[in-house]
Amino acid sequence: MARSILHMLSPLKHMSPFDINMAVDAGFDVVIPYTGVGLDEIPSLVQDAIFSRAPGEGSRTSVFIAGKSGGLALDMHEAARKAFVPPFALNLFTDPAGAFTTGAAMVAKVKAALRDGHGGDLAGRRVPIFGGTGVVAYCASVLVALEGGKAVLIGYDGAKRVGDIADDIKRRFGVDVGHADGSTQEARRAAIAEAEIILACGRAGVNILDAADLAAAPRLLVAADVNAVPPAGVEGVGAMANGEPFGDGTALAVGALAIGNVKYKTELGLFRRLLATDKPISLDFRDAYKLALEITG
Repeated sequence: MARSILHMLSPLKHMSPFDINMAVDAGFDVVIPYTGVGLDEIPSLVQDAIFSRAPGEGSRTSVFIAGKSGGLALDMHEAARKAFVPPFALNLFTDPAGAFTTGAAMVAKVKAALRDGHGGDLAGRRVPIFGGTGVVAYCASVLVALEGGKAVLIGYDGAKRVGDIADDIKRRFGVDVGHADGSTQEARRAAIAEAEIILACGRAGVNILDAADLAAAPRLLVAADVNAVPPAGVEGVGAMANGEPFGDGTALAVGALAIGNVKYKTELGLFRRLLATDKPISLDFRDAYKLALEITG
């Protein structure tokens, strides 16, 4: 059998050491990072990889697409897929900044907390998502919308950028995602007034909502936060929180380490899926979500 080779492509200056470690631990024989890769370079790189091996060995070659932009990563994924020349193809896995697997894990953990703690699901729930310009929020908003929830991207610098992201999501996935201003305390409190779920996907070490802010969300059922660096993104949601009550005891908390545990298992599981397949496969955050749901039961 041909050796397993993983080509890791990123438009950034560096490839994530986290992702490299994960790929090596998953069991790839050879892992090669490429940095500063432009969208226009994807087809030639992919075709170099597919034509160097017989069609029957295409599943032993994989391409991982990294970076920090959800839209660009998805464009690179599609450019790679279109570069295939049947029967020549390879495996694709896209997870920019690990955010697709993180977003998938976050939504899966929230869904489990709703099910176990409140006997419900995401359908019809109003879900403001803070850190709305980031890739985790991008991924999470699409997954919430696909589950029938009312995802709303909240912009720390106003509504314009998150509005553009919501338009991009509608174009790509055909789902509606709302957007709102989160640049002031008053705007943030207005954004959570009808919230049943709050997702905090903001920068590490930044408190987005304090206890007084949360008082403006009387219908809150679950709050999840991917920030593991103090202070918490949502006050009262500890990094180790795993579905226990917080605040006045009505809402449940899901913290960064509980999400991270599922994220780690999901990313590792998808890398191993590339190694196990005998036919080329293509994986993105929707595949990550399916696996995260299996992991969370």
